[in-house]
Amino acid sequence: MSEQLHPMAPHNLPFYIILPGQTDVLMIVTGIILIAAVFGVGLLYWHLHSLPERMAHKTQKLQFEIVAVLGLLALFTHEHLYWIAALVLALIELPDFGTPLRSIAGSVERIADSTSQVGVSEAPQPDTAAAPATVSREDQIVDTEQKVRSHA
Repeated sequence: MSEQLHPMAPHNLPFYIILPGQTDVLMIVTGIILIAAVFGVGLLYWHLHSLPERMAHKTQKLQFEIVAVLGLLALFTHEHLYWIAALVLALIELPDFGTPLRSIAGSVERIADSTSQVGVSEAPQPDTAAAPATVSREDQIVDTEQKVRSHA
């Protein structure tokens, strides 16, 4: 084959038109730019999608877990309502109900332990001659269980 151009073809061809058998540099550069753009948009999407989780990361554990689950649901179901709910939940600071309740439970436990010890030491013995001199803790538990069972 001859490398001669057709006589009717212009002799000054633009840079993007190549001769047969040569490498099309413009197509390779365009392909690289297209791949980079797709990855760039994907990274932007992932970054935007994880926004509620990153916002809720400094909140309570339960709130963070709910936001993470809503984010996963939005990712896999393509329902934007889940993502919006996760974003709103991440923006709202929920009050801490757990700490006061744990404090109350601990205080009630201490009160219950102190009253059971005081009640045992101050309880009068009905018949000191018939009752043993010392009553062990196990005997008190057995007596209490028998009384509770008789009421049921």
